[in-house]
Amino acid sequence: MNTPNTQNRWNVFFQRLHLTIPVLMGIVIFLNPFPFSTAAKEIGFYGSLLIVLILVGFRKVQFSFQSPLTIPLVLFVLWVSIGLFFAIDAENSIHDYQTHLLKYIAFYYIVVNFFGSRKRLSALSWVVILSGAIFSVGDIVYFYGIRGNPLSEKLVTGISEVAVNWVGIVAVPAAVFALQYLIAGNDNRLKALAFFCIISTFTICILTQARSTMLALFLSIFILFARNKKIMIVCLGIVLMMTTMTPLMDRLSEKDTILRRLSIHYLNCEIIKDYPVLGIGFGMETYRSGKYIDLEAYRKRVPEKYQSLSVYSDPHSWPFSIAIRTGLVGLALFLYILFVSFRMVWISIRQLGDDHWGRPLTASFVAILVIGFFEPFFSHVPEIVFYTLLSMMTIVWKIGTVKDP
Repeated sequence: MNTPNTQNRWNVFFQRLHLTIPVLMGIVIFLNPFPFSTAAKEIGFYGSLLIVLILVGFRKVQFSFQSPLTIPLVLFVLWVSIGLFFAIDAENSIHDYQTHLLKYIAFYYIVVNFFGSRKRLSALSWVVILSGAIFSVGDIVYFYGIRGNPLSEKLVTGISEVAVNWVGIVAVPAAVFALQYLIAGNDNRLKALAFFCIISTFTICILTQARSTMLALFLSIFILFARNKKIMIVCLGIVLMMTTMTPLMDRLSEKDTILRRLSIHYLNCEIIKDYPVLGIGFGMETYRSGKYIDLEAYRKRVPEKYQSLSVYSDPHSWPFSIAIRTGLVGLALFLYILFVSFRMVWISIRQLGDDHWGRPLTASFVAILVIGFFEPFFSHVPEIVFYTLLSMMTIVWKIGTVKDP
């Protein structure tokens, strides 16, 4: 018998399930860069997905797919789905289709639906900030403190699962959001916390001596403070001063690295010539396994000047990676996703009068795309950052943004 007390208990149960989802997803996003956290992240994500299905099944939540990104995402998924039938390694492509595409599209819609208020959006930004800051401190302490490396040495590996060239993908968005809170926030305690987070994330970006990360950091500061030239000059000056204390300036003139990048991209272009429409298949292992794609044979097809350089196991650039795996059509559809994403933020800034969330999100998104243009991008850590920012951009578009952090 369904008594009022029983009904109330069920309502409380479903309300608690509803509240559990942002907690679990927040844990997934926070743990993103940390080592030995894969099991916890999988439990958090699939636990959230299960709860969503329960709530939808009992009609206890209105789960919406309404988003300007829905059509671009559907088109991209459909194109990748077609490519599965022609993939060189169907098994690997199906695996990555599930774990690197469908999974993160589900991730995107869960975040959009359960962080859809101003308060939760602010909480999510702090998850990003604290994750990046604590990760930065941990890596610095481990590499220079515990392992005893001199500060002049490039930070090449720490306690994290994040490759050194991905550090900026985690640290720069954290720094950008923290800067926004420091400049525009009202709570002095949060501003003090933001200042600590800025110092830690700036420091690790510089210690990696990664040129793509430094370029991304400079661009993000420029975008964030485009309307406040004084703050922009101060921030850029601090970063430049810190940069001169490391050997990074010497690395800017290294010709071998430039030749190596050109060699990789020449090779990438040769593969695209052979698979221009559908690509080799969505599976990332197809490229590097050597079983299906003979990279050495492709290397011999590039100009002789670049043939002496070693072959890499990744396209080292998100546009080339997408084009190789999904063809030029797939690249065009992915660019459509990016265009709509930036358009959402543009609407937030211009039409809705938001400059608080719009600029930090634009700066962060540009930063990770810049880093991903020069580095391997399609792995779980960068993908979680990518889809988290996409989700936040959509939330800002949906709620009309906020004035305060």
